[in-house]
Amino acid sequence: MRTPAKDLNIDLGIAGQFTSLVRLLWLATLSVVLLACGCASRKPAAFEESQGSADTRNQTLIVIPENALVGKVLRVNTEGRFVVLNFPIGKLPFIGQRLNIYRRNLKVGEVKVTGPQREDNIVADISTGEAGIGDDVRDR
Repeated sequence: MRTPAKDLNIDLGIAGQFTSLVRLLWLATLSVVLLACGCASRKPAAFEESQGSADTRNQTLIVIPENALVGKVLRVNTEGRFVVLNFPIGKLPFIGQRLNIYRRNLKVGEVKVTGPQREDNIVADISTGEAGIGDDVRDR
């Protein structure tokens, strides 16, 4: 009886070495791929430092909508000591409400809303200070 290796002309010594070499190359390739995947998911150190400390990164940001009443001075009558104010539609002050006048974020006066009102404009008397065209009017 003949052995199958003799029929196929296979050198068993070289075939055993070749199989172990392929296994070694496969293991090395797999190691390199896993190492590359691990390095690719890591953030660069410069990016982590620019994001701030761990305490600030873990804080959640809370946004609160601003409901303040804000308008502009359209006209000023210095002799009559009253102003015409303009507000966004649907956000008008009520009659008798006191508002502050600001110029470049500095309080320069105070007004009391007296009316009349037409569309998004309303008249207010100057209580204290002064007012100029384009000044901001706020309730706080």
